[in-house]
Amino acid sequence: MASCDLSLLCTSGLAIATALLLWAAIGRRRKAGEPPLINGWIPFLGKALSFMKDPSTFLLSQQQKFGNIFTIHLAGKYCTFFMDPFQFVYIVRNCKQLGFQEFADKMISRSFDVPSILSTKFPELNENLHRMYQYLQGKSLDMLSEDMMKNLQQIFERKCSQATDWEAEKMYKFCCSVMFEASFITLYGRVPAADGHKVISEIRDKFTKFDANFPYLVLGIPVELLGATKKVRKELIRHFSYQNMTKWLGGSEVIQARKDLFEKYELLTVYDKAAHHFTFLWASVANTIPATFWAMYYLLRHPEALAVVRDEIDHLLQSTGQKKGPGYNIHLTREQLDNLVYLESAVNESLRMCSSSINLRLCQEDFILKLDGNQKATLRKGDLVALYPPTLHMDPEVYEDPKEYKFDRYIENGKKKTTFYKRGRKLKYFLMPFGSGSTKCPGRFFAVNEIKLFLILFVTHFDAEIVENKNLGFDNSRMGLGILLPDSDIAFRYKIKSLEK
Repeated sequence: MASCDLSLLCTSGLAIATALLLWAAIGRRRKAGEPPLINGWIPFLGKALSFMKDPSTFLLSQQQKFGNIFTIHLAGKYCTFFMDPFQFVYIVRNCKQLGFQEFADKMISRSFDVPSILSTKFPELNENLHRMYQYLQGKSLDMLSEDMMKNLQQIFERKCSQATDWEAEKMYKFCCSVMFEASFITLYGRVPAADGHKVISEIRDKFTKFDANFPYLVLGIPVELLGATKKVRKELIRHFSYQNMTKWLGGSEVIQARKDLFEKYELLTVYDKAAHHFTFLWASVANTIPATFWAMYYLLRHPEALAVVRDEIDHLLQSTGQKKGPGYNIHLTREQLDNLVYLESAVNESLRMCSSSINLRLCQEDFILKLDGNQKATLRKGDLVALYPPTLHMDPEVYEDPKEYKFDRYIENGKKKTTFYKRGRKLKYFLMPFGSGSTKCPGRFFAVNEIKLFLILFVTHFDAEIVENKNLGFDNSRMGLGILLPDSDIAFRYKIKSLEK
């Protein structure tokens, strides 16, 4: 029996070794003019495990070995990374040969169970959905921000009514609860039932469970292998059924416009429409919530930063004749919000430190990409092209002491600082938490406004401090997907600020 087991083990080992040698022998070969090729020795996975462990460290190590452009085999895909920020513009502006829609459409369909918006069954649906982004800009953005401010104020007033002295909570849970409810009501309307707050809390809890496994869906792992994820996703989609949404009071222009658009497509089922609404919810809050958390965390971790931001807000309110704190409503125009330069710098600094989005494009054909300084790169059809901004955000040549939080990093002589340099040259791209070019997040202006409004209302309603003596790290499971979550939650406490006389 032992001899049989040993023989089987040897045979299996020989088979594995043969497979690895065969992979090494027939793996992809670099052609003339192509960037250096990094295959890795593990079939299919290639260098995926090394990349996922710590993308920035891995990419910087490859840059030292192979230069600013190289192609890596990652889980069945070949991805060419461009590490020099002066080359970014050549990728961003090339929309003809470097596409994104097909890649994104497949990922969204797989993750959210929605039909392809590029399908001929739904003519011009993709274009029509993109037109909806007008409701996230201009006057529509102003209205959306005003509604968000009102809803946040109501939630903070409720928090105040429940607080008697110091209230202790977990900070991420606090931010998630407030931001999810305020965003949901602002976008979709208020649930009229007596337990409307409870209903939204239930949706939030399911959303959190789904979001925890979202990275695996993006990687292409079948939803059937992810425990209860399929069931939770279906329950979330059902919350956005026509019967439910018609009962919700209020809601935003952008959601109403999307509802009206979906009704024009007879081949979209009731389930399909609901899935589209759920997809929009995920896009609206999945990154905004952790971004809000980090902005709050860094301010509370740095009392000197909090003091400056608080003074700036106080000065604005005093200059506009507004009182702050519980019982007082604050109204801010877009111009006034934009003029809070220290607040904006603090938000941008937290985004610099916690964002981890990867900018991807799909090569539509074999072609030669011309680059800065008479350089060029030969690219293959079907390969991915990638920019990874976190390496830029942590570049000590661009940002002095990049691992340190400096709330005023984006201020110069009391005004917004937009000039950053590398190798003595001014950078076009220096902060990229929302993507780039035509694929830039269309909701970025609203997202930043939400974070600012949350912080304004929090510091005018409460005094707060972190009570747990630990430094947080990042949960790397969402590397490449946007804003990183903390690796654990942290306890803080808050109490109502004294009313102004």
